[in-house]
Amino acid sequence: MYSEASSASQLFRHEERSLVSDAVRKLVANRLAMISLFVIIFIFFIGIFGPYVAPQDYLEQDLRAYNQGPSREHLLGTDELGRDMLSRLLWGGRTAIMVAVVSTSISYLIGILFGTLAAYRGGLTDAVFVRIVDLFDSFPHILVAMLLASTLRPWVLRLARELETTQGISFLAENTVYIDYLVVFGSLSMIGWAGIGRLIRGQVLTLRATDFVLAARCVGAKERWVILRHLVPNAIGPVIVALSSSFGGAMMYESSLSFIGIGIQPPGASWGNMIVLSMGQWRYYPHLVLMPGILLMLAIIAFNFFGDGLNDALNPRALTPERS
Repeated sequence: MYSEASSASQLFRHEERSLVSDAVRKLVANRLAMISLFVIIFIFFIGIFGPYVAPQDYLEQDLRAYNQGPSREHLLGTDELGRDMLSRLLWGGRTAIMVAVVSTSISYLIGILFGTLAAYRGGLTDAVFVRIVDLFDSFPHILVAMLLASTLRPWVLRLARELETTQGISFLAENTVYIDYLVVFGSLSMIGWAGIGRLIRGQVLTLRATDFVLAARCVGAKERWVILRHLVPNAIGPVIVALSSSFGGAMMYESSLSFIGIGIQPPGASWGNMIVLSMGQWRYYPHLVLMPGILLMLAIIAFNFFGDGLNDALNPRALTPERS
């Protein structure tokens, strides 16, 4: 009798599972997402450690060795000024990662803050927020970024000169690359927050009428406590999924701004300005355009595919893996 009961209990016993473990299993089972993850890790490795392993100074010029193909001295060849392409690609990767992380983080903080407050308070606050988001979404984001970048740059330059004159702070005025970074950070942050704010607003509108939020308000919990401890943690899932594609979008916008001359400019290294500087001779030296273009394409595709895989893994309506 005891053996029959134990065998029956083993028959109906299931392995304990959690939402996190199920999500990880589904993500690992998605081969395209895993390949994209390895590409993303490689891009981040380039951005963080690339400049330290660069074979040469990315600004060093050798006019006797311009537009050369791959060789033992220059593994990926040289550009039109004799600069090592591998070193410039590695430094351009740092620019892409830094712009993506900083601008996306700022835009997400702004979007989460205002989107949550608008949805929680409702009324006039929510109506004003929705109208502002609609205004931002009524224009193509790249055009808004171009307008902001071209408008902010002269203002930041004047501010840098005033700091040098009045306070003796000269590092901004002497090195315009820092100004380029500030302009790109500000421009991309201003165009990215609206979509995140709309996304988190929809989640909070659904959550604010749930029992645990109503119970917290009934016992006298402050607004800040309800938002930080109940609403944001439960609404953050779709925002995390959108984060991956936002990184790729920020890289694309930064390269686009640099390509048209209002983003990161020489002597700063950016995949966008590397492409535009070589466009005039791409027929004769196609590697100058192909190498930064391929890296940029791989980064954007990898972030988008990984975001899709993450969405499938975290979607509770998706089919879960079969229990072993």
